[in-house]
Amino acid sequence: MKLLENMMDRLRPAFHTGRLRLLRPAFDAIDFFLLSYPERTTIAPHVRGPMSIKRYMSAVIVAVMPCIAAAIYFFGWRIVPMIVVTYVVGLSIELAFAIARKEEINEGFFVTGLLYPLILPPTLPLWMVAVGVAFGVVIGKELFGGTGRNLFNPALVGRCFLAVAYPVEMSSDWVQPVLAFPGRLGQYITAADLHSGAIADAVSAATPLATAKQGVYTDYLPLLWGNVSGCVGETSSLLILLGGGFLLLTRVGSWRTVLACLAGFLAMAGGLHFAQPDAYGCPVWHVLAGGFLFAAFFMATDPVTSPITNGGKWAYGLMIGVVTVLIRNWTGYVEGAMFAILLGNIVAPILDEVVFGWRFRRLQRER
Repeated sequence: MKLLENMMDRLRPAFHTGRLRLLRPAFDAIDFFLLSYPERTTIAPHVRGPMSIKRYMSAVIVAVMPCIAAAIYFFGWRIVPMIVVTYVVGLSIELAFAIARKEEINEGFFVTGLLYPLILPPTLPLWMVAVGVAFGVVIGKELFGGTGRNLFNPALVGRCFLAVAYPVEMSSDWVQPVLAFPGRLGQYITAADLHSGAIADAVSAATPLATAKQGVYTDYLPLLWGNVSGCVGETSSLLILLGGGFLLLTRVGSWRTVLACLAGFLAMAGGLHFAQPDAYGCPVWHVLAGGFLFAAFFMATDPVTSPITNGGKWAYGLMIGVVTVLIRNWTGYVEGAMFAILLGNIVAPILDEVVFGWRFRRLQRER
């Protein structure tokens, strides 16, 4: 480690004041990722907070690894090129904006680059993956000023754009995962293979939420394990709970936001099921099906686009849970978590303003 640090120290003048200073954002990003923030204080006190962007990024990457492993296990190695394309396109755009603005590259995209492919269909063409992440980074983040200033979650903005621009590719040709029998691990089944019959064991199947629209409900065990059709990283509820629990234990994700999401979802879904059991499914089944759990743990807890006040987090999570149920049951969309979180991103600053105003008025009354 000392050798690496000395090497970076020798290279730093060339990128900070030398001929390569145009590439300083890229160098500083690599330096910060490998070691630590390059600028150091010269006099005491040397105070550092317990959480930094690097530590937050590392915790989320560790938490999402079980979902990535499950995605490769069920849908094959093509998931890896989807992640690679996301990083290449997204980081190139981030670097271009950083150079143009003469700013540092924010490491937040390392998290976005992992989360974005996991909310896409496994058969999506790679060029659509690239188009979606480019739209999400440029429109969802850079036009607002970059990381820390964006109103919307860029991964969800990219997926929302794809859902509107390419509805057929985003909602058809869902693939039933292939069980990892000996010799079959990592085999990827394309839509062409399904239609041509080249692979007899693979079947094209609608997602559990789509079949639920016709009153057919998938068993609980496949929903827990992940052997169902759906987006890349949203099928295994058990592994999502494992990774999400790690986020809560490390305090990277807000337990208030997650608990409020679940409470609002279960309350609304439970009310509908109690009123008309034949028309609306069991609330617990709906929690396990689709991408709600992944959205609650990994998307709704985004510290930039969610409220910063505790009261705002409770209201934010409750709204996401309720709106998700309403969209699932009363619209043509089978999944509503994406739109619910984007709506929550819009009202998050308003919720914080309401909470701050209420606290200030209470302090004034107490005085």
